[in-house]
Amino acid sequence: MKFLPYLVAMLMLLPNNSQAQSPSAVIRLDDALTRTLSESPALQALGFQMQVQEARILQAGINPQPEFSVEAENFLGSGENDLFSGMQTTFSISWVIDRGIRQSQVNAISARSSVIETQINIARLDAVAETARRYLECLLLQTRMVSALEGIRLAEDAVTEIELRVSNGIAPGAELARANAELARRELVFEDIEHELLSAYYRLGAQFGEIEPSFSRVAGDIFDQPDIDNFETMKSRLAQNPNLEIFLSQQRLNEAQLRLEEARNQQNWRVSAGVRRIEATNDNAFVAGFSMPIGRQNSNRGNIAAARSNILMTEQEAQAERVRLEAELFVMYQALQHSVHVTAALSNEILPLYQQALEETQTAYELGRYSYLEWNSAQTDLLATQNDLIAASFDIYNNLIEIERLTGVAISSAQFTP
Repeated sequence: MKFLPYLVAMLMLLPNNSQAQSPSAVIRLDDALTRTLSESPALQALGFQMQVQEARILQAGINPQPEFSVEAENFLGSGENDLFSGMQTTFSISWVIDRGIRQSQVNAISARSSVIETQINIARLDAVAETARRYLECLLLQTRMVSALEGIRLAEDAVTEIELRVSNGIAPGAELARANAELARRELVFEDIEHELLSAYYRLGAQFGEIEPSFSRVAGDIFDQPDIDNFETMKSRLAQNPNLEIFLSQQRLNEAQLRLEEARNQQNWRVSAGVRRIEATNDNAFVAGFSMPIGRQNSNRGNIAAARSNILMTEQEAQAERVRLEAELFVMYQALQHSVHVTAALSNEILPLYQQALEETQTAYELGRYSYLEWNSAQTDLLATQNDLIAASFDIYNNLIEIERLTGVAISSAQFTP
């Protein structure tokens, strides 16, 4: 299986901040994915589905057992049949000739193995994609925490400057009150992110069975932009989508079911052989029997017609799924392109302008030309734009995860290079 190629760019350490821990407490994406595949309780439980299926195949292949029967006639009557004097006792063994039904049952149940295997592969891919999403959520919150710390630093600089101006009598005390209130609000924002990040760590750890996460930070840089394939390349991968593969597996199962129903239309024959004891003459005799249904061999025609209809229905469902996947891929690709455009505009054009505006506004405030409200507004604009950039960068990776999942690229850390 292949690893999600677009997530490689995430695996670089964020700059250290107040929440940074020792390197041993940092988890990388490849580690999270590997542990999900090997340690997820939900995925481990799926392994028992194949064991159940193997048991069903074993049961379907068991030969029908011969039947032993005893039949007594002409006893406890009157005359020559008084008590047991005229009794005739027959001991016989009978066999069912299934005419291929048993093998057809084995084939039909065996065909379901590919459906179950595909369902397990889908579950594994879903679980690892969910791990990637939760990992990305942790990275998003870590980056927002860095931005929140920057907001606190700017607020502290403002408080320091205003305290000096108030003490010199060139600024009203109300400005200092507003600056302290703004600092307190930004500290609350930081605290909120701390709680959200801790919850995100727990959700990520739960993907590989950890009740309490063994890590305190994820590695990666959300601003490191990945290379993006064109739409036609992504579209060519849609055939790998396991949801389409399951239709192929279901079609094979439907065909095996049709053969089974056709075999059941050939009704069973029964043969028997045994010994008869005749008490009246003190003799023994061999007996044999044969039975078969009579009439036209179409007693199972309703089930045969249903099996044929299932084949046609699955073909149409597969075609509908292909159309849906292609349309969904196009929508996701457009969202991805928009996120790329927004990120480029924010980082290359808008954010530098807000940074320049903040620097000039701060200089003007120190010269007494602007009020604190204008300075605070410039800070707020810059911080909001930084958060917009973080959100747009997150959307790029989130859309790429969804596209990789949609195009059926199986996720594995085996080819990942730390």
